Amino acid sequence: MFQFSRPFSPDWEAFVACVRREGTPRRVHNIEIFLDEEAKQVVCQRLGIPEASGDDPISYFQREIALQRALGYDYVGGKIEGVDLTFHWLNIQDTAGAQRESGRNFINQQKGPITSWEEFEAYPWPDAGKADTSALEWYEKNLPEDMCIIGGLTGHFAEEVTWLMGYETLCMALYDQRELVEAISERLLEHYRKVIELYVQFERVQMIWGTDDMGFRSGTLISPRDLRALVLPGHKLLAERTHQAGKLYLLHSCGNLASILPELVDDVKIDAKHSFEDTIEDVRQVKQTWGQKIALLGGLDMDFLIRADEAAVRLRTRDTLEKCQPGGGYCLGTGNSVANYMNLDNYLAMLDEGRNFG
Repeated sequence: MFQFSRPFSPDWEAFVACVRREGTPRRVHNIEIFLDEEAKQVVCQRLGIPEASGDDPISYFQREIALQRALGYDYVGGKIEGVDLTFHWLNIQDTAGAQRESGRNFINQQKGPITSWEEFEAYPWPDAGKADTSALEWYEKNLPEDMCIIGGLTGHFAEEVTWLMGYETLCMALYDQRELVEAISERLLEHYRKVIELYVQFERVQMIWGTDDMGFRSGTLISPRDLRALVLPGHKLLAERTHQAGKLYLLHSCGNLASILPELVDDVKIDAKHSFEDTIEDVRQVKQTWGQKIALLGGLDMDFLIRADEAAVRLRTRDTLEKCQPGGGYCLGTGNSVANYMNLDNYLAMLDEGRNFG
């Protein structure tokens, strides 16, 4: 059974102050956008945490609290159900160590469910008025007082216009059917306008995850001009409403966003950026540039965490904290997420080194 070298007590107020960049925190604060369920099950076994029983949601919520506290997080993630869109998925066998029995799903990038006006009109858009907020309601009443909730994942403006059309179809439709692309984007904006109102009504939700992969290694998936017209207004709306409620808006996006990062920081006004890959931008370097204006979340490269040995992981963790911790505005975590193919020994070593820092 794995044991961390130091005890941990959550402190959500210090966590929020760290993300707000209100000075160097007294200890390291951790963050992840999510852990795959298969990874959670393995980690629970290693930490001696009882698994959730069957389909009982209360049992699942209780396990989430126990797991988050054991790993050293000051929060739980809370998601609204019943507001997700439907897409065309492809399925293959999962070959990860913590294998997903149902296989791994991928979006059909050639053709999605909306490629014409007829399909747009026939598409079963979810009704936010029928959303299930029971998870947030339970956490609001039962979460320990030293923890908060990060609401989301939400605001998939770039992802979902891509998934609804298929990436290849979207690329051509931006020129051949631009009015249809604009109509989809407007429908997504109206949908998430309603969803954000559900999240911000919960007092213990202190942050919102806006999650929207917009790029790949060398640039954005569609042109910066199209992102400014079709995607960034949605994130600006969510950030404005989040800030009006006194909460923080965190943006997760994979890829190289250098061409639109000034707008994300100065116009959209994101409070923090998540997802870093060494081949695009090393979080230790970004601390000296954009890290002076927004918080930086995570940043230990996924490929490194999978391939490196424990000694190298601990060394990289210490170096990252030495460069990013001063002044606040940094939370320790992976460059993306704790996937079921992650080297979980290295993940736990990263967290343990964070506890030892300082």
